[in-house]
Amino acid sequence: MIAKLRVSDGAPFYAVAGASHDCGATFSKAGGPVFTLYQRDDCHLCDQALAVLAQARVGDLDSVFIDDDAALEARYGLRVPVLRDAQGRELDWPFDVAALRAWMG
Repeated sequence: MIAKLRVSDGAPFYAVAGASHDCGATFSKAGGPVFTLYQRDDCHLCDQALAVLAQARVGDLDSVFIDDDAALEARYGLRVPVLRDAQGRELDWPFDVAALRAWMG
């Protein structure tokens, strides 16, 4: 699924949601890190996290829904949304653009 989002400056931002349950480190074709957002269906906090990611212009985003995966449910449960980078670092909600950029380095 591809979502076209607009950030505060009105510029379009495209977010790609995948259905992968792979928790391992992955990289984009360009060699940059891929970020994984663990979330639930019908989660307003997850929608807010996606908006922050759009504002920060985070690319290479894989969105994983934990609802139907017992292992992910056990790991993330009520913590969602959780952003994970290719090195395995995790950023729990809540976060804003400044905190996200600081975490990304």
